Amino acid sequence: LIAYFYTLDRVVSIGFLTLLGLYLTYAYRQEAAEWQTWKKGHTSVYEKAEAYSHLRNGVHDLTSDEAKAARTAIIKSLIMAITGLGIVIVGGTVLVNGAVDLARQFNISESVIGLTIVAIGTSMPEIVTSLVAAMRKHSDVALGNILGSNIYNILAIGGTTALIAPTDVPTHIAHFDNVVMVVAAVLLLTFARTGYRVARLEGLILLTFYIAYIWTLWPVT
Repeated sequence: LIAYFYTLDRVVSIGFLTLLGLYLTYAYRQEAAEWQTWKKGHTSVYEKAEAYSHLRNGVHDLTSDEAKAARTAIIKSLIMAITGLGIVIVGGTVLVNGAVDLARQFNISESVIGLTIVAIGTSMPEIVTSLVAAMRKHSDVALGNILGSNIYNILAIGGTTALIAPTDVPTHIAHFDNVVMVVAAVLLLTFARTGYRVARLEGLILLTFYIAYIWTLWPVT
């Protein structure tokens, strides 16, 4: 609505960042309330607290050598996680820069590059995360990653970008691509509500919808 009727200025930026803060506060309080109500480990906050409690108690009950080994394992895991994040960032940068340079040599507009190559390149970690989570039957992680990424992209990245560099929304993006984005979100939520499961056929419909969108967007030369 803002892209269609207004622009991304600093007023909008403050609004987006405020909405993000309110959402995160609400999500945390909701999770904490469910934790207090259920007391059976049905929420991520409870599970994390339980895991931390067991880890701390476990390390406390171990011998000095075992405790040292446990702490070393934790440090190694942290190093691996941070290193992996760094590799993802560097790899994503190389992928996007190379793809953008290649696309520009074919005289493709920057908006098309951003909506396709850059968007796909920066979403690769989310694809891997959601796929692995789905294969391991962690549907809450898979769907949460998809929805959370979109919320963060719009409110946090959109808000921060508008705060630093206010920008106008190109007319074709406001009138076409934004509509496609909303339709895609409605489709996903509709499929998720039907039996609380996204079936393979529904996934195929979403993928076909995206391929059709790229086909209409990509210039034919």
